[in-house]
Amino acid sequence: GATRAAAAKLAQQLIADGVKPGDRVAIVMRNVPEWPAAFWGGVLAGAIVTPLNAWWTGAELEYGLTDSGAKILIVDNERYERVREHLPNCPEIKKVYVSRAKEEIADPSVARLETMIGCVNDWAKLEPAPDVFTAFPQRGPDDDVTIFYTSGTTGKPKGAVISHRNIISNMWNSASAQARAFLRRGEAPPLPDPSLPQKSFLISVPFFHATGCFAIMIPALMRGDKIVMQRKFDATQALELIQRERITHFGGVPTIAWQIIEHPEIDKYDLSSIEGVAYGGAPAAPELVNRIKARWPASSPSQGWGMTETSATAVSNVAEDYQRKPSSTGVPAPTGEAKIVDDKGVELARGEVGELWYKGPIVVRGYWNKPEATAETFVEGWVKTGDLAKMDEEGFIYIVDRAKDMLIRGGENIYCVEVENAIYEHPAIMDAAVIGKAHQTLGEEPIAVVHLKPGMNASADELRHHVAQKLAAFKVPVEVIFWPSTLPRNANGKIVKRELKAQLEQQRA
Repeated sequence: GATRAAAAKLAQQLIADGVKPGDRVAIVMRNVPEWPAAFWGGVLAGAIVTPLNAWWTGAELEYGLTDSGAKILIVDNERYERVREHLPNCPEIKKVYVSRAKEEIADPSVARLETMIGCVNDWAKLEPAPDVFTAFPQRGPDDDVTIFYTSGTTGKPKGAVISHRNIISNMWNSASAQARAFLRRGEAPPLPDPSLPQKSFLISVPFFHATGCFAIMIPALMRGDKIVMQRKFDATQALELIQRERITHFGGVPTIAWQIIEHPEIDKYDLSSIEGVAYGGAPAAPELVNRIKARWPASSPSQGWGMTETSATAVSNVAEDYQRKPSSTGVPAPTGEAKIVDDKGVELARGEVGELWYKGPIVVRGYWNKPEATAETFVEGWVKTGDLAKMDEEGFIYIVDRAKDMLIRGGENIYCVEVENAIYEHPAIMDAAVIGKAHQTLGEEPIAVVHLKPGMNASADELRHHVAQKLAAFKVPVEVIFWPSTLPRNANGKIVKRELKAQLEQQRA
């Protein structure tokens, strides 16, 4: 009720600010209670809510604000300091609301968010929200509701335009995957029981990603669940929170599950409230499901596959099926279909590896103001995922590799081309390749292999610092390897990373 009241108050303010249906309202904040209030406030006003990655640099945020044409910016103090000097380059922004500002704000176009909706602990004192069907603009199922940016292989992120139908379909897909587990064992799915304790989610992934927003935040608030936020994932603190808040569900990415299960002091905590551990966004080692079942025998572990372009989870592997096929990411929801195709788009036989295509009501309509990229990625309702996969006789999907040149570090996508472009801007670099290095908890980390121009010098620290000036910290290579000659290439002159990795492994053996 308190969050609903704050969202309604903010929506009324946005409408007074001149926000019309279809205008973009940008949110740039870490996970705080104001984030969902800002999201729902924008939705109630009929806006297209545009969350941007809170890890981005000022220049990256400027790109997101100008590309989306945002009219209003709702930002936390830390991000305000980062983007402040870039605001003169964003002429379409009419008003900025800053939450948790540390000092007085002199700029008349910038206001404290608290002057509009009060502090979080006072939201319960706000007037109850009016009836949303009469007080606010009405939107249709296929109207745009949000833009989520996905990293582009060419370096510039693309805004996936997501509709009300996309998000609602994603919620039903998730519910049907859970129901499927009961039906598969011959049981009726349980009806909601208000007498049971409140469900509670420990969210350690950002709201500004599809998983955090569509798979966790929105369904949890719709059901009346409690959301417990961590500023930054810390396994010891997570264990304390699970015990204190009686957390029923956690996850997000496999690294979070691993860090909790592998924690040396796990047995000191009462974790008996756990009912489910769910993750996606990165490959999960097959033994993870067995470790979860050993720790919480009654729990329902699940993993899934999805992308921003499918409004979060498109394929799920739940409960006994997951234990039976631990290396599979699962099957599509009943409303969706998947196929594996060759490079000409022709469907392949079961067991053959090709590109995964997906179709269903969760597939977004395209990219914001990027008709060429849209036409390239979306074909007759299918999204070409760029992931290489195979399908078994039962229709279970196995992700084999990523066709797009991308690695995933703790759930964050890193497009190697973007990092390589930043490295190439250094005057000493002749050749550069960014590859993934396995990491037990983060999944993989970026490392750079470089060849210097003749007579030029550069140190690893200098190159890492150079990249850090241009890109978010999680994209900076953790290691730089200096290669004595030109990097291995194929006939087209493209660096062959498989060959490069093989040579590296030989050297280190």
